[in-house]
Amino acid sequence: MPELPGPPADDFPHAVGNPARRALRAAGCTRLVQLTAMTVPEILALHGVGPKAVRVLREALAAEGLSFAKE
Repeated sequence: MPELPGPPADDFPHAVGNPARRALRAAGCTRLVQLTAMTVPEILALHGVGPKAVRVLREALAAEGLSFAKE
């Protein structure tokens, strides 16, 4: 029997790749608002997160009136 889809594992934009999503989830971040407590260097230090993911996340945060820590 196929598994029914549950709630999304995170609320990151679709343009964030799966490696970055996995890295963020492993770091305990599943919601965009949680990224406001992290700096860009901290996020980039996660294996799987690169400049493109940071750019996409920064744009998503800005759309909500938010930003990464120390920005």
